[in-house]
Amino acid sequence: MGTGWHRDIALLIARVGIGIIFVAHGWQKLNDQGIEGVQAFFTSINAPLPEISAYVVTYLELVGGALLIIGALTPLVGFLLFCDMVGAFVLVHAENGVFVDDGGYELVLALGVGSLLIAACGAGRLSVDRMIPGLNRFS
Repeated sequence: MGTGWHRDIALLIARVGIGIIFVAHGWQKLNDQGIEGVQAFFTSINAPLPEISAYVVTYLELVGGALLIIGALTPLVGFLLFCDMVGAFVLVHAENGVFVDDGGYELVLALGVGSLLIAACGAGRLSVDRMIPGLNRFS
């Protein structure tokens, strides 16, 4: 893809869409389940260090999603969200097949590869990263 405005608009739309989903899932973990509920679920699926990873995943999704939306620290945030989705894939969804209706991995896969793509491509010119020295080369 070139360096034209169509690329920047596509990256903006992708960042906002993926970011909204991550914010919603982080918010759901924090407010509907509560950290204790997330810890209990993580314990039930044998997630590593569930007492800590529940906090990490909840706030990564909430704050990381918001950072994606504004296009801040996208190489790091995109990669961390990709890792989050790898964990969800391995620990929860892989054994259920593709379709989300069956508890499958289609949403996790889409969010993970989308996050990784944003990490690799950068946030584009319509982003906070564009204004940060050192990160603007990723835009």
